[in-house]
Amino acid sequence: MRKVTEHVVPGDLFNQLTVTVTDEPGDGGACHRYVISWPGSVDGGPNAECEVNFQNGPIKENDVNGITQEVLLAIVIDRLRSFQAGPFACDENELALMLTAGALRTLQNRTRARIARGVEGTHNA
Repeated sequence: MRKVTEHVVPGDLFNQLTVTVTDEPGDGGACHRYVISWPGSVDGGPNAECEVNFQNGPIKENDVNGITQEVLLAIVIDRLRSFQAGPFACDENELALMLTAGALRTLQNRTRARIARGVEGTHNA
C-alpha cells in the first residue's frame, strides 16, 4: 500500500482526505484500487471512506470490472461546468475545465485509434 499526496495543498482543509493505493500495479503498470478516507464529523461521527476501482485487465478477457479514467474525468468536468454555471465561477475553474476536457479528448482519441487498429479491449498495442 502507498499514499497518493498530489492533491495536498498546505493549509487546505481538504488535507484531511487520505488517498491510499491498495493493490499492486497490473500488467499495464497501473494500480486499480484506491481508497479515499476522511475523519468523522466534528461532533464525533465515524470516519468515512469510499473506494474507487478501475478496470482491471482487458474488457474482452475480464468483462467490465471497474471504471475508467475517462469516467472519472467526465465526473470532474461535470462538476467544473456546474461551478462555472453557478456562483463559484472563476478563471481557475475555467482553466481546469479546459485542461480536463482536453485530457478526456486525448484519452478518447487513443481509444478511437485502438478501435481502428482492432486492439481495443486487449493487451495488444
